[in-house]
Amino acid sequence: MNMPKVATYDPAKVGTIYEPDMQRAYEQGLADFKAPASADSPRVLAWLIDVQIDFVFPAPIGRLSVPGAVDDTRRTIEWIYRNTHHITQIAASLDTHTPFQIFYPSWWKNSRGERPAPFTAISADDVRKGVWMPITEPAWSIRYLEELENVGKKQLMIWPFHCMEGSTGRALVPALSEAIMYHSGARMAQPTYLTKGTIAHTEFYSVVEPEVKYPKHPDGGLNTRFLEMVAQFDLIYVAGQARSHCVLETMNSVMRHFAAQPEVIRKLRFLDDCTSSIPGFEKSTEAAFQRFAQQGVKMVTSNDKIG
Repeated sequence: MNMPKVATYDPAKVGTIYEPDMQRAYEQGLADFKAPASADSPRVLAWLIDVQIDFVFPAPIGRLSVPGAVDDTRRTIEWIYRNTHHITQIAASLDTHTPFQIFYPSWWKNSRGERPAPFTAISADDVRKGVWMPITEPAWSIRYLEELENVGKKQLMIWPFHCMEGSTGRALVPALSEAIMYHSGARMAQPTYLTKGTIAHTEFYSVVEPEVKYPKHPDGGLNTRFLEMVAQFDLIYVAGQARSHCVLETMNSVMRHFAAQPEVIRKLRFLDDCTSSIPGFEKSTEAAFQRFAQQGVKMVTSNDKIG
């Protein structure tokens, strides 16, 4: 199906900040379609992972910009418009952070009181040797690093402040927000927005679980409620940023949770041209997605028919 002419959509504006015209987008969707999503068969979910300004827009606006993400997002938006009549529901995650978290410089210092620079890797051995010291909760901090290395097979990465609560960078790309509102009007469907990453004590790459479980927080474990909602759909389309980090870890969570339910995994459709990796992680990321494909995930593009 050709993309409808949407008055609020300008492909040249996908990589720019502006106030999305939510009312106009909703009203045009309402005018263009009359088929409520409640009658859909098959039921199709569009699952969008962290399509936020800080990840999509080039620096300096995007604080953790993923190369290629603007074009990925443009293709995602146009896929939504072309397939509005097929998409039953849209779910979008929002990475959300506060100033004091274990992956920020604010949590750590060295013997001179200096904070680690962004993109510093901190190992459990670094802490044992006194290279870096947590300024609070030393017992949890060393336990976290050890579990991250032993179970997750990775070291803690210190990130620049990004997707901060109250910041422009946390927001969804404006043109995408308009597409979601258009879909909502067209299909009489409520979008789902899932906030993740607010727990200070752990990283939260996956949409549905932290890197290390934190049982003291109600959201510190696996979000089985959301996963079971996802499983109720007949087709599940996944896209977002970054392919090598939050998208990959979300897919790892999904594959682990549904390992004994191959019928759910076979519902997954990965929009291959709507997501990009952080440079340097491409090889390991593509190896992982090849394994997912072997397990039943179907790799598709935004130009493929729904199905």
